[in-house]
Amino acid sequence: MAAVRPVLTVYKLDGSKACQVKTPAVFDAPLRKDIVHFVHTSMAKNRRQPYAVKDNAGMGYSAESWGTGRAVARIPRISGGGTSRSGQGAFGNMCRGGRLWAPTKIWRRWHRKLSVNMKRYAVAAALAASATTSLVMARGHAIGTVPEIPFVLASEVESVSKTKEAIAILKKLGADADVLKARNSRKVTSGVSKLRGRTHTGRKGPLVVYSEDKGITRAFRNLPGVDLVKVTELNLLTLAPGGHLGRFIIWTQGAVEKLHSVFGSKTRASTQKSGYTLPYNVMTNSDIDRIINSTEIQSKLRAPKKNYKAVAKLNPLTNFRAKVALNPYALFARRAEVGKQLRAAAAKEAKLKAIREGKPVPRTPHEIKVRAQKLAAAKLSKLNAKRIIKGETPSAAETKAAQFNTAKYAKALKQTTVGPSPKRFDLAAYKVPAQVVKAQETAAAMKAAAAAKSLKRREYVAKTLKAKAAAKKAAAAKAKKAAPKKK
Repeated sequence: MAAVRPVLTVYKLDGSKACQVKTPAVFDAPLRKDIVHFVHTSMAKNRRQPYAVKDNAGMGYSAESWGTGRAVARIPRISGGGTSRSGQGAFGNMCRGGRLWAPTKIWRRWHRKLSVNMKRYAVAAALAASATTSLVMARGHAIGTVPEIPFVLASEVESVSKTKEAIAILKKLGADADVLKARNSRKVTSGVSKLRGRTHTGRKGPLVVYSEDKGITRAFRNLPGVDLVKVTELNLLTLAPGGHLGRFIIWTQGAVEKLHSVFGSKTRASTQKSGYTLPYNVMTNSDIDRIINSTEIQSKLRAPKKNYKAVAKLNPLTNFRAKVALNPYALFARRAEVGKQLRAAAAKEAKLKAIREGKPVPRTPHEIKVRAQKLAAAKLSKLNAKRIIKGETPSAAETKAAQFNTAKYAKALKQTTVGPSPKRFDLAAYKVPAQVVKAQETAAAMKAAAAAKSLKRREYVAKTLKAKAAAKKAAAAKAKKAAPKKK
């Protein structure tokens, strides 16, 4: 849908404004690019001249197949002898000098039928596109100095009959740039087309639409790229060359005024085309955002659905975070394992350093303890052997000295450990996850609640038992008092 002004300005030949005319309704017709392309393609096919190859081309030989039994193909072969041509294949499309495969025929469907209404729709769309400045510029026309689009000249231009006067008029009105562009684009075509009547090629310039020919065709027809057409004979091939919308059109005042009767409007029928009215736009408002966000549309829409993000299922056996969520102790076990690895790495590094420096290799506390236990076990085995073989009984002091002693082990540990003791793994250096802290607090709270409940129950049981004992004692005293005394 083109957006045009309600009135158009008419310019005199000297460039001044003459008057204003009402904008024809056809300039507001729907812009149907698909219909324009289809109609233009079909109309262009109606100008084709049928062609075909000669009906017996490639078949003018005396040839016959040799048949089977000669170890050659059964293609027909040229008869005779004495020349290189004899015996060669003929007729087939794979043979030298043979016919085409499915030779072209002149009774091909060259032309296309088009409905009158569709052609009128396409012409109306092309006229509406020519009234849209952006589409005219997009097509490549040089209209930077043209006062306005659509460009309307006074009817006196129809009386101009000299090309020199036409050029001067275009220069005064700033419409000569498009003519110069078309002239500069003219060149000789390459290839065989220049031998077939298509010697030159060039871009399309402005289209001059007039009402009465009083010499205007003689003035403008020799300008390169410029076409002329009468307002009652508008056709799509000149309004949209190549099927592209937006040709630059120079109107005369009489032509614009006749458009009202040629095409009519959406409510008033045309006087030239029987019972024809302009097509309606599918949309009266092309601002889709404004339509969607309007109160009328938004009040009828359903509320937007809330999308809930799916909870990711994590495997506790492979995902440590999920494992800690199920078992908070896993974090401390992991820390203990890491600490053990760090201590082992530190001990290994100390050993390697001592070996490189030629110093005694320091032993870990575990190695010292194992060595002490082995020495104690060996000493005990010697005493036992002495007792069994020699028949001697070891004294209590000897047995005690041979046994593994914790105090001796601690003393030996201080004496044999070289350098500082390995750094212990610091649990405080690692931040406990919030979920673990929460789990620990919950467990502590539950434990405290259970302890309080247990204490309360014990107090209640003790109080009950105490009351029962007091009641029993009182009952016994009462019974003793009530019993008769023996004489």
